[in-house]
Amino acid sequence: MSHHEDPFSNHDQADGDVEKQDDGDGDIHSHGGASRPSRRKKEGADGAVDGQDREELKEWECYDKLGYSFSWWKKWGILSVIFAVQTSMNFNASFYASSITLYAAHFSISEQAARVGQMAFLVSYAFGCEFWAPFSEEFGRWPIMQLSLLFVNIWQLPCALAPNFGTIIIGRILGGVSSAGGSVTLGMVADMWEPEGQQYAVAFIVLSSVAGSVIAPVVGGFVATFLDWHWNFWIQLILGGFVQILHFFIPETRCGILVTREARRRRKNGSMVWSGDELKKTRMSFRWVFMVWIRPFVMFVREPIVLCLSLLSGFSDSLIFTFLQSYTPVYKQWNFTTITTGLAFLP
Repeated sequence: MSHHEDPFSNHDQADGDVEKQDDGDGDIHSHGGASRPSRRKKEGADGAVDGQDREELKEWECYDKLGYSFSWWKKWGILSVIFAVQTSMNFNASFYASSITLYAAHFSISEQAARVGQMAFLVSYAFGCEFWAPFSEEFGRWPIMQLSLLFVNIWQLPCALAPNFGTIIIGRILGGVSSAGGSVTLGMVADMWEPEGQQYAVAFIVLSSVAGSVIAPVVGGFVATFLDWHWNFWIQLILGGFVQILHFFIPETRCGILVTREARRRRKNGSMVWSGDELKKTRMSFRWVFMVWIRPFVMFVREPIVLCLSLLSGFSDSLIFTFLQSYTPVYKQWNFTTITTGLAFLP
């Protein structure tokens, strides 16, 4: 029997009237025979255990349960759904522009003022990606993406029912901030492919960004011609709801979450192991939320490659959307209609 001090006792060692002993089953006994569970061994409600002497389950010990070990068809099935999700988000970014003239006429504003809704979404979208991505590392890809899609769909409602143009601006800003975007979808690629095998999956997801930006003006030309401006947002909501339902049925891919699930399963079978996330015993607080959210911005400062590639990505996106906006004034010189201007994106 080994003797040790109970750190949770309020009794001073000088009392000396009770000697506490720890037996092999983790219970603490006094001379009187009474026993109580040792806090050092007690498992919490979340599966974590206080103390420092637990065995950690490593990723390589349950590699067959991680996304890397998914079958080929399962990986590409998940990626196909993510393709649709990413297309939907970039569709929202581009589709608005096709009804600029309708907003201007209905709210009695200039077309330049009507384009503020496009700008507001794009700027807030950039911050939305940085907001959601770090939390997907902590809570998993699936719940974060579902929450993002839900909020994006909710903010379509005030836009579609807007009594004034200011409501549309606010709705577009909130919709952009709510969009998780490629920061989460590309993270799922890293969850399922090792670095040396990610090239085709990354190219596939990047293609979805381009696809959404091209499909939107093609469809938007017909919508702006045959429907009123409200339908610009109703169609975004319909597409967003459809891809959220598709996404609901795909599994979690985040390694840390899958390791935690496997550790809990093994504990139920008698193997006392815990995941690294459980051993950290993270407690929700304002400081913790702030530190998680600020993580990408810290990387901007400390990692030159991250800063350079982020600037390159931002510059390329600005070129893409400037190019998209330039179609209408350019093709008006040859009397292109809204529909034919949209169809010009196909070649």
